[in-house]
Formats: sequence, C-alpha cells, structure tokens
Amino acid sequence: MNGEVILKAEGLGISFGGVHAVKAVDFELRAGELRCLIGPNGAGKTTFFRLLSGQHKPTRGTVTFKGQTLTSLLPYQISRLGIGIKTQVPSLFEDMTVAENLELAVPHGVHARDIPHRVAEVLERIGLADLRDRPCAELAHGQRQWVELGQILASRPAVALLDEPAAGMTHIESVKTVEIIRDITRYSAVIVVEHDMDFIRMIGDRVTVFEQGEVIAEGSFQQVAQDPQVRAAYLGRKETTDA
Repeated sequence: MNGEVILKAEGLGISFGGVHAVKAVDFELRAGELRCLIGPNGAGKTTFFRLLSGQHKPTRGTVTFKGQTLTSLLPYQISRLGIGIKTQVPSLFEDMTVAENLELAVPHGVHARDIPHRVAEVLERIGLADLRDRPCAELAHGQRQWVELGQILASRPAVALLDEPAAGMTHIESVKTVEIIRDITRYSAVIVVEHDMDFIRMIGDRVTVFEQGEVIAEGSFQQVAQDPQVRAAYLGRKETTDA
C-alpha cells in the first residue's frame, strides 16, 4: 500500500474495571488512506476511536502520530497537531450561520484573504451554498452532518476521524455523504466508524473489523464480507450502538 504510516497504535488497550474493552490492538493508517472500522455491538470500535482521539486514556500501549506519542495528550492538543474529529452528534454553533461555522474551522495559518475562497469552495462541495447565511439551528439533521464534514474540509487535517457520519440519514443523503468523505481524502487520511453496512459497501475501501476488543480481519469490503469469522461475528447481526 502506498503512503507513509501517519497514525499508529501499538498494543493499544483499555480496561474498565475488569472488562477489557480493547485488547492490545496494533493498527496503522497511511497518508491518504480511507479506512472503515466496523464490528458488532460492543465490539470496541468506538472505544478504539476514542483512544485515538484522546477522549479515553489507554490502560496499555501507545498511539503515535507522525512519530509523536499522543497517549498523554488531551483531545484539543491532538486536534492542534492535525487530527480532526467529527463526533456522532453534531456540535455546531447553533446561532451562527453555515458560512460562519466553516470560517471558524479554517486554520490560523491560512491568510485572511484566502478564507472566503476556501469557505465558498467547501459550501459548494457539501451542497449548501444556497444556505450559507442560514443559522445552523434551522438546518435539517443531514445538513448539520454535512456542515461538520465541511469543517473537516475547511481545516484539512492530516487525519480525519469520523464517528458514524451517516447516522440517521436517508439512502440519498448517505450517497452524498460518501462523496463528501471522498473529497476529504484529497487532503486527509480518514477513519470512519460506522455500523451501516450499506454505507460501508459504498465507500468500498479498506475495512478493519473489531470483535470483543480485538481486530479479527482487515481487507476490502468484499474480502471481510466473505470471511466466515466476520460473518459469524457481525454480518448476521443487526446493531444499533457501540460500546
């Protein structure tokens, strides 16, 4: 696979009391890669996501980004290094407009005269140019999700962590969300945590499958979908939430 390893977990794990939610996971993400994390309810994929983003502190193992250890850093410090995070529940400034929320996401290093152009470009890519002056509080659910993805596009982090970006969307909205995520990969390596298998099928890139806190398979969607262990652990079940 092309691209240097940009984000790496070695022996990463966390326990809550006597429960090993994530067990000594090794994981590598390369520059420009689009990776999906899937698994049955309680498999540990969302917990692993939170370990990468600094929302949880590991009990064991390390996370490194471009060779720098992240394990002891706070989420905002990890974000400043170049790791963008979109949580499952949109967290926008409700009284501010779509354009203003995107402006806030543009990094400080971008010259002031270039910000309007970047915001306009992102508005076109997320399909909300006609709503640029609409307060985010007035947006529909899918539109709010797209604004948050637009913030990732505006900030252009080295790595984007996306937690269930298609949650609550219709099929048509999900198709558009896939297009936006593929736009993000022009600038960022991307990790998507998602339970919707149809959505994962549309993305079609490399998939990592979790079960009981461990990685049980990696490969293309077609490869993991045909894996007997994966089918037994995940594909035969319907999940709604993750631990």
